[in-house]
Amino acid sequence: ASATSIAADDFDATAEKIKSALKSEVRTEAETDRDKNRKALQTLEFFDLRDDMKIIELIPGGGWYTKILAPVVSEKGEYYAALGTAGIKSLTGEVGFEKVKIVAENAKLYRKEGDRFYSLEADSLGVKDLDIVFTFRNYHNFGEEGRRNMNNLAFEALKPGGVYAVVDHTARHMEQQTPANRRRIDPVLAIKEIQAAGFEFVDYTDLHYRADDELRYEVGVKSVSGNTDRWTIKFRKPN
Repeated sequence: ASATSIAADDFDATAEKIKSALKSEVRTEAETDRDKNRKALQTLEFFDLRDDMKIIELIPGGGWYTKILAPVVSEKGEYYAALGTAGIKSLTGEVGFEKVKIVAENAKLYRKEGDRFYSLEADSLGVKDLDIVFTFRNYHNFGEEGRRNMNNLAFEALKPGGVYAVVDHTARHMEQQTPANRRRIDPVLAIKEIQAAGFEFVDYTDLHYRADDELRYEVGVKSVSGNTDRWTIKFRKPN
């Protein structure tokens, strides 16, 4: 068998677990409504997720991805969450989510007075030798220093060869900041910053390319909400 077919076989068991998590009753209708747009199965395959991995999700928000990731690794791997985890605290009591571990609870995520973007203070994520660090649509929330801190924390927590999986809403390259693009970020800038933290750029996918998002409107407005153009980029900590 070729290396690619071995890798494909290797993903099959994980794919079944992802499909099963997608069908779970713990997911709300509002969450399942987003499946077609978010393409979790293809996205996680692109990021090389396997069911025996040790993974962390940064800023899990309301837990859309937590409800998929945690069950997939619950038997053979480990799921951690850090930074802005208040939205998933209630999940930890649910059946199948008992092993979810929240780490770096002393980290400070806050907006300085008058700032539009978040600052981040943390010495460590409190976990090491991770296979993947995920962050979905959060990179744009931080100012430059906060982004640098998050990238450094991810680098420190990963094992050599580990993946940093980043997805965010696309801003037009080099466009000045405006109220309309405040929840978007230039992928070229993100690549440059993430490489500066020591990561290698591995690959990108057009899974979340959306031709009809003109990159002109705030991501919450009706014409683009749920259909934003997002960059989906895989980085690796060098061996």
